[in-house]
Amino acid sequence: MTRNEEFDELRPLLFSISYRILGSVAEAEDAVQETWLRYQAAPTQPTSTKAFLSAVVTRVSINVLRSARVRRETYVGPWLPEPLLTDPYDDPERSAELADSVSMAALLLLERLTPLERAVFVLREVFGFGFAEVASAVGRSEAACRQLAVRARRHMDAGRPRFEADRREREELAGRFFTALRDGDVDGLRTVLAADVQLVADGGGKAPAFARSVIGADNVARVVAAIFPVLARIDARVEPRELNGNPGAILRDRDDKVVGTMTLDMLGGRIQTIRSVVNPDKLGHIGPMADAWAIAREVKQARRSDD
Repeated sequence: MTRNEEFDELRPLLFSISYRILGSVAEAEDAVQETWLRYQAAPTQPTSTKAFLSAVVTRVSINVLRSARVRRETYVGPWLPEPLLTDPYDDPERSAELADSVSMAALLLLERLTPLERAVFVLREVFGFGFAEVASAVGRSEAACRQLAVRARRHMDAGRPRFEADRREREELAGRFFTALRDGDVDGLRTVLAADVQLVADGGGKAPAFARSVIGADNVARVVAAIFPVLARIDARVEPRELNGNPGAILRDRDDKVVGTMTLDMLGGRIQTIRSVVNPDKLGHIGPMADAWAIAREVKQARRSDD
């Protein structure tokens, strides 16, 4: 097998590792490309290509994360990971841990860890690497990696919410939510929202978004019921899709361009959190971007015509 073939075979794993460390599709893709360049430049063929490439992409991702965290300190409004389109039928045998580790909730929990803790957790707890491989990847002793893993696991277990595991129940609940959303049905929305539901939007100062979270079933139901029927009137549409392993949707304009995404976290037959990403810098990998500010002006004009 040639180097090209070996790398292509391992590319999905390398991207999966990097995305979980970085929470960014674009940065993960860049890290994978940098890993390929370093692999090409390696003077000899490594004994284990998987171990070598996993170590390289981990080190590259740790360096990127350290600089990214400095940028995030000045980020405008709530910061959310870049949404990742996932296919529920790609790998029906994937473990619950692997699926959960890519959720928005899990990625936000990972943000609480140091870069080293995050890398060790991803390699050890998500992908099952041995401590010798983890130690080689992060440049620490096995004993140090065991301590990092314990701390990381403690932080993750303490904050990890438990969401619906049954796919059919999640899809049914999401279907009821999106039907009520399109109809502007406030009462219908209330029946699927948890009492303390949160609506969080990430615009990064580059698209219209709420300055702070909207909290409570009544508030969230009224906000989304007021917006989405108006969007439908200007020919925007909601396209249900799985995002980050959970039910979600892509909002598209009349030209099929991407306006934003939303993902739904569920527990106990209710939606606990709605996370919306409208920052265009985080959505280019999904498709051509719409002008969100122009959409907002159209919505405002349509509302005025109702008065």
